[in-house]
Order: sequence, then structure tokens, then C-alpha cells
Amino acid sequence: MTGVLLMAYGTPRNLDEVEAFYTDIRGGRTPAPQLVEQLRNRYRAVGGSTPLLEITRRQGAALQAALGPDFHVVVGMKHWYPYIREAVEQLAAAGVGETVALALAPHYSAMSVGAYLQEVDEARQAIGSAFGLRPVHCWHLQPRYLQAIADRARAALKDFGAQTVVFTAHSLPRRILDSGDPYVSQLQETGAALAADLRLEHWEFAFQSAGATGDAWLGPDILQTLSRLAGEDVRRVLVTPIGFIADHLEILYDLDVQAKNAAAGLGIDLRRIESLNDSPALIDALKAAVLEALT
Repeated sequence: MTGVLLMAYGTPRNLDEVEAFYTDIRGGRTPAPQLVEQLRNRYRAVGGSTPLLEITRRQGAALQAALGPDFHVVVGMKHWYPYIREAVEQLAAAGVGETVALALAPHYSAMSVGAYLQEVDEARQAIGSAFGLRPVHCWHLQPRYLQAIADRARAALKDFGAQTVVFTAHSLPRRILDSGDPYVSQLQETGAALAADLRLEHWEFAFQSAGATGDAWLGPDILQTLSRLAGEDVRRVLVTPIGFIADHLEILYDLDVQAKNAAAGLGIDLRRIESLNDSPALIDALKAAVLEALT
């Protein structure tokens, strides 16, 4: 039996878990109370929690059905329950052979996907697991993924008539560029491929969701981009997240609340494409990525 480990970031299940979740993100260092309250307020603004775990489990179930009985699909989270190490233990207990480790983020960075894969390696070593590992480092040009995003954007553009499209992804500290990290170049490749497919005359790329640290983060930030576009008399913007495939805080708050409110204050009607979540189109892309990793 072939194992498949789907990995996502994690989300607190309620407001009471926010501080412990944030502490986990910071590697065990307790964040300042004001930072915890800021994060708690963001979750409060979207109803107290996000559906990320539920969506990821649905993705896993749909992928299991698509791959069939010769595969065993499990879900693990990097920063909350069920942790990646728990998922690795499930795979070992099931007696899988080769296992595909697939982070639900299409673009590789050592700080993102690389960290997920490191968690997998550490968990395997801790339990003395014998199953082989096939890591998926990136799938940013997987044709079914590109088509799924393009279809969402095409439908939105038909209804909305945006003056420009802004592709977004999570910002990371700028220091990743010093080591030749491919994250930015892969995002540019995805954006260019989608712009060509959609025949866009006007499009931008912007980062979002930078962390509250003293580091310099990759830019331009989406809020900066919106401010500039407003100065150029752009009044209708379609945001197309390419670094995110499911509804979670960076979508439901950072875009749907923070960016949309900022845009409204600038006189911009900001809309975004519907997230892929557990859509059949995304499951086809994940299945293709798994099978490609085994060839």
C-alpha cells in the first residue's frame, strides 16, 4: 500500500486555543499578550475559527476516493492538531510502503514546504519508521492546478469586469533570497502562466500576511499595491490568491476583511476568486502531483 501524507499549516479550533497555537508557531516562545490578542481578534472577526482543518480532511477523503484502495491518505498539520508526527505514526501503523509527502502549498521555500518535509523526516526518525519517502517539493506549474485557478478567475472576470488582477501569496522574510530560495521565481512563473492563459492586459503580483517580526519581508504588500492602484484611478480589482488553496485566516481575514476594508477606503471595489478548497478540480491536481511523485 502506498501512503500519502497531506500537510497543511493548522488552525486553532476556538479562541481559547489561539495562544497555544501562536506559541507553537513561534517554536515554543510565548508571544507578547498584545500580539496574542491581535491574533485572537482576527479569529474573532471570522467567527472564532477557520474551516481549514475541516477542508483539509475533506481534501484527504476526496483524494483517497480518487486514488483508490491501493493508497492510504492521512492528514497532518504543522502547527496544530492533528500534528504531522501523528500522521506519520498513522502511516507507520498502517504498514505503508512508499509514501508521498505533499504540502498543500504549491510553491517551494525552505521556510515553508522545506519545513514541512523536515517535520516528516524528524517524525520518521523518532519512531524508527521504515517506509520510503517521496517528497513533493513544488507543484506550482501542475497543469490541473493552473487550470483550476484560471477557471475561477475567468468566471469572476466575466461577472465583475475588473480593471486589473492581483495575484497574491504569503510573504516571507527577505533573507530567503540570500540563499537562492526559489519561492519568488516560482510565484512569478505561476503568475505569468495564468496571465498568459487568461490573456490579461493588466495584472500585478503582491505579497500578503507578513509576520509581526523585526525582519524585512518580501513585498510589495497587497495594501501598498492597492494604494498605488487607487492613485492610478483603478477602481475594480480582482484578487487571485495563487499561494493559498483553501479558506483560512489569510484568506478570510487578511483579504476578505483587512484588504477589502482598505480598498473600500481607497474607493476600490475589491473582490477575490473563490478558493479551490476541496473542489474536484483541485483533487485532480493533487492526484496528478501524487502520481507524478511516484514515477
